Amino acid sequence: MKKGIHPEYNQVTVKCNCGNEFTTGSTSKAIKVEVCSKCHPFYTGSQKLLLEAGGRVEKFKKKYGMQ
Repeated sequence: MKKGIHPEYNQVTVKCNCGNEFTTGSTSKAIKVEVCSKCHPFYTGSQKLLLEAGGRVEKFKKKYGMQ
């Protein structure tokens, strides 16, 4: 690798709005995120699955009289 053309790679702390903090490597000085793996609905299990939101087809057919 050529010297002097690459940015410095540092260990930084990532801070989430929920208060979670973890360390990773980055060329940035600091990282702030709105959603992390501790508060994201997919990882916490609070996400609605498409199967739970079922009945969309039936609702469409009923709305437009296609039944």
